[in-house]
Amino acid sequence: MIKQVIFALTLLSTLCVFTFTIYRIFQFFKLTRPGFPVKNFGRRFVIMFDVAFGQTKIFRRPFIGLLHALVFWGFCVIAFGSIEMVIDGFSGTDRALHFLGPVYDLVSASGDIFGLIVAICILVFLARRLFFHIKRFEGIEMKVVSHLDANIALTMILLLMVSLLGMNSAYCAGVAQSPVQIAGFYPVSAIIGVSLSRLTLEQISVIYEICWWSHILLIFLFVNILPYSKHFHVFMSIPNVFLSRLEPLGKLTNMDNITHEVKMMLNPNISLPEPSAENLSDRFGVKDVEDITWKNYLDSLSCTECGRCSSVCPANITGKRLSPRKIIMDVRARMKEKGPGLIQKGKNYSDKKSLLRNYISEEELWACTTCNACAMECPININHPTLIIDMRRYLVMEEASAPGELKAVFNNIENNGAPWQFSAEDRLMWTQNLEMNIY
Repeated sequence: MIKQVIFALTLLSTLCVFTFTIYRIFQFFKLTRPGFPVKNFGRRFVIMFDVAFGQTKIFRRPFIGLLHALVFWGFCVIAFGSIEMVIDGFSGTDRALHFLGPVYDLVSASGDIFGLIVAICILVFLARRLFFHIKRFEGIEMKVVSHLDANIALTMILLLMVSLLGMNSAYCAGVAQSPVQIAGFYPVSAIIGVSLSRLTLEQISVIYEICWWSHILLIFLFVNILPYSKHFHVFMSIPNVFLSRLEPLGKLTNMDNITHEVKMMLNPNISLPEPSAENLSDRFGVKDVEDITWKNYLDSLSCTECGRCSSVCPANITGKRLSPRKIIMDVRARMKEKGPGLIQKGKNYSDKKSLLRNYISEEELWACTTCNACAMECPININHPTLIIDMRRYLVMEEASAPGELKAVFNNIENNGAPWQFSAEDRLMWTQNLEMNIY
């Protein structure tokens, strides 16, 4: 009974802290602008099962992609055991779901095998980060705390797997010394449990309790650390893929109020509906976090900081300052900095900083070629160019700030109706005195 009370209080504390964190994040989402309407659910489910659950994009790097996929699939299977542990903690039972029979045997065996597989994969990940120089793990945006964050999260996952295997091994060894019939099938832990056969049943029970509590407390701690870590993608990657932008990657969205004005200029007699209030903004483009869409912020929370986007970016490869990963990380960092002030004091709050320039420079934005290689490579379908384009729109439409070459193009379009400096009458003068053979 004491164990159940302690467990209930621990779970309640975990849920309270987690609820506060999610509420805080929800408040940040309310600061953002509306994005695209969410529809085409059938297509979205197909993309989610293909990219998120199937991990298809991660396999572009076959070896490390397979290891990452095994970790993801392992978590999906092991989650079943975590749910059972919560039931056991409340009810005081042990292996409460064993009544499922063959299904329970299959799930318990899968979880036991994946526990070992995930542990091995995590050791490989830690070794790569600690002892190998992986170029895409570096960058101006990757501070010491970023590497520390990753190492702590990986270590916690490793401890989760060790405690899981220890708990199952003690269970197998304990059952072997008692008349109780084993519930489930544990091919890995049964082998490890043989090493515990020399211990007494009381000693095995102590090991089991230590591993059980270590595992469940690590789960509770991990759940509350995740929202403040890059590993928040454990929760956010699946929703982010489901809410992917469905248009072709190269398609740029129009601003409704600008489109409306252009159409009215071209044909004043046309009758057009006014843009809806939710699509209007006090500002053209994006200057700070209150100008981004909910999808931009969701992308920032989902980012795994894997660096695949920056590793394929032609601007980044050629030594320019642009790093698509940094753009997304800066959105998350800026919202964390300014969001609380916006919530307390409203949208008029200013801390004399902005996402543009204080976090992201003009040089970075204009280095982007909008080739969409970053969005194509991202394993969770983050679309970096949409945010970059919106920040460029602010520079051009609000500050008339652009590289000199672009300003010349804008002037030519305004004066000549084309990007070239020649008027329409002189546009074909270059063909004079050309000898052309017509067959």
